[in-house]
Amino acid sequence: MSNHVPRGRISRGGRVGRVVAGQAVRGVGTRLSMLGRPEQVRQRLRERAARQTAQQLVTVLGGMKGAAMKVGQMLSVLDLDMLPEEQRELFRIKLAELRDQAPTFPMRAMRKVIEDDLGPMSRVFADFDETPIAAASIGQVYRARLRDGRQVAVKVKYPGVDRAVHADMRNLMMISRLWKAGLPSAADDDVLAEITRTIGGELDYPREARTQHHVAARYRGHPYITVPDSIETYCGPNVLVTELVDGRPFGDIRALPDADRRRIGELIYRFYITSLFDDNEFCGDPHPGNILLAADGRPAFVDFGLYTDMSPADVELEREIIRAAGEYRAGDIYRSWVVRGIVDPDAEVTPEECLDYVWAATGWHLLDEDITVTPELATSAAVFAVDPRISAFRGMHRQHLPPEHVFSRRADLYTYAVLGQLHTTDNWHRLAREWLYREPPTTEIGRDIARWRRGARPVSS
Repeated sequence: MSNHVPRGRISRGGRVGRVVAGQAVRGVGTRLSMLGRPEQVRQRLRERAARQTAQQLVTVLGGMKGAAMKVGQMLSVLDLDMLPEEQRELFRIKLAELRDQAPTFPMRAMRKVIEDDLGPMSRVFADFDETPIAAASIGQVYRARLRDGRQVAVKVKYPGVDRAVHADMRNLMMISRLWKAGLPSAADDDVLAEITRTIGGELDYPREARTQHHVAARYRGHPYITVPDSIETYCGPNVLVTELVDGRPFGDIRALPDADRRRIGELIYRFYITSLFDDNEFCGDPHPGNILLAADGRPAFVDFGLYTDMSPADVELEREIIRAAGEYRAGDIYRSWVVRGIVDPDAEVTPEECLDYVWAATGWHLLDEDITVTPELATSAAVFAVDPRISAFRGMHRQHLPPEHVFSRRADLYTYAVLGQLHTTDNWHRLAREWLYREPPTTEIGRDIARWRRGARPVSS
């Protein structure tokens, strides 16, 4: 493939526009060609149209990298309204190529990026495998061995990706049109604007190195979760070197027996959800490409470009609102949102609508029974949370959720989507009660982690 990223706003916006236009024309053509066709032929035509659309998105967005490709990665974990139900899994699989098999840059282009940051590679690495082990929206990852013998992962930015991402941000409305073509229910402008704004944080590799070191220190010695540390000595503006996790991909985790998927599902929940309420910090980018299964059976979490924190007051507000919804205290939710300027008291929004809205988006934390999370359930939560066409919530969708809460809600919804891809079962409410009410854990994993936290040394920031 070409060894450069399209950088200009016009060229990158034009590519996205062609995808959107192509989808519209192909959709009309497919519908016309189906008239009078037997159902079996129609089925084949739908499959071909879905495959062509998905392949075009993978090719164009994969070649663009940056924020536009990130949108494709996000779509890969949700259900898709634009397709017949029987075609959604096919489309998701093709989009998942952006997550798991993104197009790669040749080593000659990436070598220059590495040596501009670190100097001659032979001074740093004893061995360097030039075949990438992962490729994503901002950079690609290589396996290497430092001269001191440590096995490492080396994440390298694509040449020119900084300018490309900033061009994507300026093309926010064009990207929004693309998202609407694939998932109208998740095209809320405020949510998309917040996601695009935070993507800029992924460009700051020195910040990510510091963050990953902090998180790795927090989880060092954890009985169930592993986080590889960064090696800040060898990190620069465009290169991030971390400990290597020689693990199995998320697709292998999906094939595990039910009991193993339940165990890993609980740990995913604890890493992405519980951490916000325990530590006032969380990873804002839950998706399958960031979860590996280490050789010792522990899930390993990687990629901390979108790791962030929240003020204790904002975290407490989230806890208060979800707890009030679980106790059906509609008036308390309404009054709290009015005081904080989230709901306009002059708008036609009722306390009951506020309650129903919170339940629709976060009910999986509140229902005290085993729930098997599926992609359809996860998408339904996203639809109710962000789709202004849902008549029951039209008043809510005209209100203004503060940006910090948009980001945390996105993390919640995408954790739900990841669990849907895992197709795992648990009583999520029993896990939630630990952070909702600060109750002691009821699972063996939870009790082990609680004992570990009590005995762990304090982690410095």
